[in-house]
Amino acid sequence: MPQTHQNTLAHARERDAADPLRSFRDEFLFPQHNGNPVIYFTGNSLGLQPKGAAAALKQELDDWARYGVEAHFQAKHPWYPYHEFFSESLARIVGAEPTEVVAMNGLTTNLHLLLVSFYRPAGKRVRILCEERPFPSDTYAFHSQVEFHGLDPKDTVVSMKPRAGEHTLRTEDIVKRIGELGDELALVCFGGVNFLTGQAFDMQAITDAGHRAGAVVGFDLAHAAGNLKLDLHGWNTDFACWCSYKYLNSGPGSVAGAFVHERHHREKLPRFAGWWGHDKNERFLMEPEFKPMASAEAWQLSNAPVFSMAVHRAALDLFDRAGMDALRAKSEELTGYLAFVLKTISAAHGDPFTIITPDDPAQRGCQLSLLVRENGRALFDTLTRNGVVVDWREPDPSTSLRAGVIRMAPVPLYNSFEDVFRFGGILDNALRS
Repeated sequence: MPQTHQNTLAHARERDAADPLRSFRDEFLFPQHNGNPVIYFTGNSLGLQPKGAAAALKQELDDWARYGVEAHFQAKHPWYPYHEFFSESLARIVGAEPTEVVAMNGLTTNLHLLLVSFYRPAGKRVRILCEERPFPSDTYAFHSQVEFHGLDPKDTVVSMKPRAGEHTLRTEDIVKRIGELGDELALVCFGGVNFLTGQAFDMQAITDAGHRAGAVVGFDLAHAAGNLKLDLHGWNTDFACWCSYKYLNSGPGSVAGAFVHERHHREKLPRFAGWWGHDKNERFLMEPEFKPMASAEAWQLSNAPVFSMAVHRAALDLFDRAGMDALRAKSEELTGYLAFVLKTISAAHGDPFTIITPDDPAQRGCQLSLLVRENGRALFDTLTRNGVVVDWREPDPSTSLRAGVIRMAPVPLYNSFEDVFRFGGILDNALRS
């Protein structure tokens, strides 16, 4: 990696020529703008379509036509054990044992199912600690789970705000707050990466602190799976869940995933059970007593949604080929180059925006979030008209984010250094106008 960046086309192309992952760009379909690929920086919202997705889906449609119900066992990729095809790949992506992960349901459904098992308020130990403004679905899940137990969310759900004048949380403040809540704390549940600021939390430190306090620790990895190098098993995290349509490029609303640490697999935990979580060796005996599998698969409710899983399989094949180590290394370089370009342009225009994502690569993934002081929506609209796909979030007067935020995420599987350079030129022209 060069020691210095240059905001030039020649430099960007030199970086791309040396990129060992550059061929993966050709594995994806880009939307077009005036006959050219858009600059697509919203993999943090919806990843691009892998070119192999259509063939993967057609294979399952063809097998349905050919075999009907017998495709459960005779299809090229038999449907009955379809969810098992993902165990090794997902384990590598989130840092787990294959028995600790399962592809199933949607993200918030999985969060609710896991909270049924792992949020178990008793006595004074009832409180949930999370970050201020996690993704709204997490907030709704926490509040409704608390109410399900007859408790008041206002007293029970504790959200952490950054220090005055800051936009992100400090790890030492999170650890301190966990210690302060002590034996009142039942659950610590943060996003691995905050969806708005792009801050990546120190999940190892949070897990250790939560366990010292006697609490259960889980994470929503919607913005972390396929983005960060994770080690859920090694960190001793209790549970986690994620979606597959952002960095994992598996299509809108595609099948989500869940992690349950192996030490919980044989515990008699409360759960909402379904037949696909039953011991597969006895599943078709149709006995009335639920016998959970001794793995994360026990949290499954229903048989595999094969068509969405077909696309998921095609996407995960790309991750298997690239490897998370290489993806993370490129991501740090690519997002670092974007940060350099943004700072250069901002300084030339009197600093109209601030990067609120941490500058330390260890505290962020692909995403950078810009707090735009004035005319943020107009700037976003100008970028859109010029073939840049980024994301706009309205100001929130209830927090420190009193101006709008533009989120952007160059993804290492399909974005290039030239994308970043060309984006910088469009941004520069937009600010001039």
